[in-house]
Amino acid sequence: MRRARLTFEGAYHHVMNRGINGEEIFRKGKWKENFLEIIQDRSKKLGIKIFTYCIMDNHYHIILQNSSGRLSQFMKDLDGQYGLLYRKIVGGKGYVFQSRYKSTLIQEGEYLIIAVLYVLLNPVRAKITNNPYNYMWSSIHEYFNGISSNIVDNKFIEGLFDTKANFLNLLKEWSSNKELPITKTREGYVLGDEEFKNKSLEKSDRRKSGEVSPNRRLEDVRKDITDILKEFESDKGIKINDIDTKTKIGRGLRNELIVRLRDEGVVRYTEINLLHPFKDLKYSYLGRLYRVAKEEMQKCKHRPQRGDEEGEEG
Repeated sequence: MRRARLTFEGAYHHVMNRGINGEEIFRKGKWKENFLEIIQDRSKKLGIKIFTYCIMDNHYHIILQNSSGRLSQFMKDLDGQYGLLYRKIVGGKGYVFQSRYKSTLIQEGEYLIIAVLYVLLNPVRAKITNNPYNYMWSSIHEYFNGISSNIVDNKFIEGLFDTKANFLNLLKEWSSNKELPITKTREGYVLGDEEFKNKSLEKSDRRKSGEVSPNRRLEDVRKDITDILKEFESDKGIKINDIDTKTKIGRGLRNELIVRLRDEGVVRYTEINLLHPFKDLKYSYLGRLYRVAKEEMQKCKHRPQRGDEEGEEG
């Protein structure tokens, strides 16, 4: 019996698969075009967001979001439909891909950035070219060109890197990196920090134990973002849109709000970035802001109160 993938609705993934016995199943440009057409068709019909891809002669890499919760069906259709097409073209029988696809769960923010860079630099690591822009079968040409892509959510990636200059600098910086800092867990591969890994495993355990139905989105147990915002406004006596982040008090409120949104609702950074107190921040900075804000709140929680320090009289 196959083990369920480590995933949840809204999760980011790096997925890849290769031809059986290293066979060059994408050797011709037309075959790569056919594969891209299947990606485009199935991602739109199944509601899976595609962010980055790279198709080599004998394998592929894709960065995507399980935005509809139908990742398994998408991958089944992708490999299955291309496998049928390939056998129709070249003949023969049997498997086209060497195994089930490999999937790595990715944490938002900085980890998602390095995963994108890793995929786009695949032709450089393979020594096909020294410049990833010279390779035509990746999504690198889809970004910062002023045109909306039909396959990838290029606007999301552009927001992730903020500027083309930053994108190019990071590509250059990462060109010498050979591997991603991936952790293997009992449920699958994870690219993220220890807290993210543990939370992901807890979600998987809940799904297995029946605490959350497999057919339901795992985050349905969370508070709704609207409820969190209403509670915050009620507790603090201020509207979200009135928070002035140019002041120390306003920045403190923003810090507390991002911790509530992430901890009580597992609200995605893409949603947080749309809220008034966070609109002036780069998307890539939000993960760091959350970690710093949470650490500071935990320090304050354990810090002695004035009465404890001086001694209160009964």
